[in-house]
Amino acid sequence: MNHSSSFQKGIFYALSAYVMWGILPLYWALIKGIDATEILMYRIVLSLVFMMILIPVMKQGPQLKSDLQQFIKTPKKLFIIIVAGYVVTLNWGTFIYAINANYVLQTSLGYYINPLVSIVLAMIFFKERFNKLEWCAIIFATMGVLYMTFKVGEFPFISLILAFSFGIYGLLKKLVPMSAVSSITIETIATAPMALIYLIVVGQSHGLSIGMNSATFWLLFSGVVTAVPLLAFSAAAVRIPLSLIGFIQYVGPTLIFLNGIFVFKEPFNTDQFITFCFIWFGIIIYIISQIIKMRRKPKPIAFHE
Repeated sequence: MNHSSSFQKGIFYALSAYVMWGILPLYWALIKGIDATEILMYRIVLSLVFMMILIPVMKQGPQLKSDLQQFIKTPKKLFIIIVAGYVVTLNWGTFIYAINANYVLQTSLGYYINPLVSIVLAMIFFKERFNKLEWCAIIFATMGVLYMTFKVGEFPFISLILAFSFGIYGLLKKLVPMSAVSSITIETIATAPMALIYLIVVGQSHGLSIGMNSATFWLLFSGVVTAVPLLAFSAAAVRIPLSLIGFIQYVGPTLIFLNGIFVFKEPFNTDQFITFCFIWFGIIIYIISQIIKMRRKPKPIAFHE
């Protein structure tokens, strides 16, 4: 496959992933009347079921086996990937709760803030240094959060939990790089026992809220809607630079934002608009800083014998 074709496919996969993530609120809104924690537990179990079907289809069995063997040899890596599984579970659970509780705009805000949280985490854990524009972007995002807290009178817990949990998840994945199929499978294997125990205990104590209805029918696809965007994202990451994915990722929260206003009809007053303006301005500064960085990258020198 030539480089141009691979690059175009990478952009297609990245756009597909973020469009799918951007329209996810529409999917979760179909699952009305089922407890948010219950939805999360079914999502984990069904993701594992879907991955078990997908592994032989994608001929990923040997890769998964070698990744599992590598983890057994290095318990530290196994621990990191288990923690990653629970961190992304917190992210999923918060997202589902937010959609069910009509906090769609807060989820959008969270995913707008996420890249800026990621660069703060990189500074703390990888000792990365930032330029003035990146600091400016972080300051504007912080001002947006503070404005929302004091002027709107609502501390954006949901936004910050989503932003930090996904940021920490990305950080942990950077420490243990592996194929998307192995990663999702091992994470769901790690979290499935908790999910099954919860469903059994709740089922026996006061009964589960699923039944013969459309919400339960839609819930059956939660494993597919979890895994497919992650696989598309992974396919993009190996074909195009992460800096380009960094720009494409804003498709997701923008679609969530539009859903919040036009589909879920959430109130959007001047104060909320000002909050988003702080965040958007921070993002524009961040994007400019990334473009400058890309242009300044030294080009490889050709040596002639």
